[in-house]
Amino acid sequence: MNASQDWADEESFAQPKVLLVDDDEVNLLLTSVALRERGFAITEATSGDRAIQLLADWLPDVVVLDALMPGRDGFETCRSLRELPGFESLPVLMLTGLDDDASINRAYEAGATDFFVKSNQWSLLAGRLRYLLRSSRTRLELERSKSKLARAQDLARMGSFDWRRQHGALVFSTEALRVLGLAPGQGLGFRALLRMLSTEDRSGLLSVLHEVLSHSAVLATDVPVTLEDGRQRIIHTEAEPEFNEHGHLTGYTGIVQDVTDRRLAEDKIRHLANFDALTGLPNRRQLIWRAERALEHAKRLGHQVGLLLIDLDRFKVINDTLGHGAGDDLLMEVARRLRSCVRHSDQVLESSLESMGSRSHRTLEAVGRLGGDEFVALLPEVGDERDAERVAMRVLDLMREPIFVGGQECFVTASVGIALYPRDGTTVADLIRNSDMAMYSVKSAGRNNLSLYRPALAGKGREKLELESALHKAIERNELVLHYQPKVDVRSARMVGAEALMRWQRGGVLVPPGDFIPLAEETGLIMPLSEWAIREAARQVRVWQDSFGFADSIAVNLPNRLFERTDLVEHIHQAVSHYGVPHHAIELEITETGLMRDLQNVIPSLHRLNEIGVEISIDDFGTGYSSLAYLTTLPISELKIDRSFVRDLGMTPQSSAVVTAIIALARSLGLRVVAEGVENLRQMEVLHRLGCTVMQGFLFSRPQMPEAIENWLQQTVLPKKAPWIGRAGDADMAEAMRIADEIAQRATPAA
Repeated sequence: MNASQDWADEESFAQPKVLLVDDDEVNLLLTSVALRERGFAITEATSGDRAIQLLADWLPDVVVLDALMPGRDGFETCRSLRELPGFESLPVLMLTGLDDDASINRAYEAGATDFFVKSNQWSLLAGRLRYLLRSSRTRLELERSKSKLARAQDLARMGSFDWRRQHGALVFSTEALRVLGLAPGQGLGFRALLRMLSTEDRSGLLSVLHEVLSHSAVLATDVPVTLEDGRQRIIHTEAEPEFNEHGHLTGYTGIVQDVTDRRLAEDKIRHLANFDALTGLPNRRQLIWRAERALEHAKRLGHQVGLLLIDLDRFKVINDTLGHGAGDDLLMEVARRLRSCVRHSDQVLESSLESMGSRSHRTLEAVGRLGGDEFVALLPEVGDERDAERVAMRVLDLMREPIFVGGQECFVTASVGIALYPRDGTTVADLIRNSDMAMYSVKSAGRNNLSLYRPALAGKGREKLELESALHKAIERNELVLHYQPKVDVRSARMVGAEALMRWQRGGVLVPPGDFIPLAEETGLIMPLSEWAIREAARQVRVWQDSFGFADSIAVNLPNRLFERTDLVEHIHQAVSHYGVPHHAIELEITETGLMRDLQNVIPSLHRLNEIGVEISIDDFGTGYSSLAYLTTLPISELKIDRSFVRDLGMTPQSSAVVTAIIALARSLGLRVVAEGVENLRQMEVLHRLGCTVMQGFLFSRPQMPEAIENWLQQTVLPKKAPWIGRAGDADMAEAMRIADEIAQRATPAA
């Protein structure tokens, strides 16, 4: 392989372009031929002026100049070449026959890169040119790398600096000066740098620098600075020590970087992770962290910690009535008021508090949003329960003031539960759970108050939890049963229907409805329980049809939420179809209060049920104190007079007046009327006299198992052995005779 091939391989097969300038045509020819043979592409020029003309629109890889030429010699040509844009770093080799130092120095002063004494050693000349080209390319790569580094540092808002221990001066790169808001070349001494810091930050930086220098350690710190134009920035500084051959510290080399935007983003992320987006209060995560730190300090210092769980009363009503926007405004106003009740700290506390003093834990005090309409006030140090009660009273007093949301004045009270460490729990979970129990005891007692946790509440809470768990499994274990209370037509002395009442046989003991129905409604289990009741009632209708020809209906009590279900009609249809009974065999009862609460949501279901033949009964009629206009528009078939009106019949004229009005209203609208809670003959006779003949109550039968109802029919009703049977007929006969006497007296002539 010859020299030209070596060169081609080394330079990726590219021929270096050489501008060869010499006024001696013989030397020019010989040199040109020799270099071409060695792989160079030669362009010839016989004068300096001609060389400058060629360079006006062409850039070679290297220029070879004869030093001595008539007119513009090599030295002048080199100086002119260096003045051309883009030729500042072009390799220039000066050819000269002069071997004295003066000529060499003159060549360098003119801008030559190197010189070569004229000779016939062409291989040496070619080698010198290759060396120049390699050096030029290396320098270009270094300049590109430096430019890229500068660009990268500029994009990263970073620059470098150097500090030498010997002279103590700080030397900043152009990029570093730009980071510090200074112009390139502008000097920045250590004192001037310190003046960019606040007094507190300046003292802190000096302490850090002293510590770093004393141990020859690595420097890494963030420094808040104020630039000359007034901008506030955060500068991250890192530097590593440099040592001489004896291991002595000679200085530091490092970088400065503007990390303001990153720190702001980190602070925002940290704030979003620790604070509620709506109210700006500490969220559950931050509250738990603060509470855990407060308990650690309380354990070490021997004081108590108070935790207040604050739940708004009737927030759901306002949220549903005025809309979620008004609900959000309400929560923000509540948060503002709660903040004024404690020494609130918005600081995101994620590091040790030890350096802040022996009472540093007091900065943990805050009120936060646990979720929804629940808030927590953390009191990291209280003397006794009275301190916590005083804070709770401030909360209650502030909450009683009206709040304007959605253009309307609202009154929102709160229920507050209080738990203390270590008396009521030794962990944050214990305190939250026990304060929650105390809060719910306030809810049960009427709301708008405070309560301290008591151990007795834990027993009630566990009982409720166990009851809820057992209720979930009651259906699959077949523990639910329906008891039936007959509806009786006292005039004909026969059963004309029945009401199904749910009972729970838990462990062989009947659980009272008042113990599990409210729990079922609270937990949502009332929905599957009601669906089961519909299926079981349909089954019982079929059994009674086959047993004694039952052709009336069984009434099932349903919560108003079930009427909002779009699949209620389909569920009833499937139940009656499965057992082969007509749709009218199932009657649905809904309380007047429940109906009026969600009237607009219930109306569509009532009409669909009426279309398939299912009748609707209004239970507890007269207790809702609502408009009676709905009776004229809704598909209702029956009104049930509440037992509270039946109880005093025959004893107070007011009860008779109310019952008379209800019976008259029902008759005018073509509705059946049923009196419930009839317990004695007096009540039955008054009701019959007022025009109500269908009744139910203990006078006739208590709610019983279906088999007992059949026995009651066979042994009491059909043989007419009950004391109430016949009394209605006797009353009818007495009334008829009274009317006949009045007519006879009117027909007798006056004496």
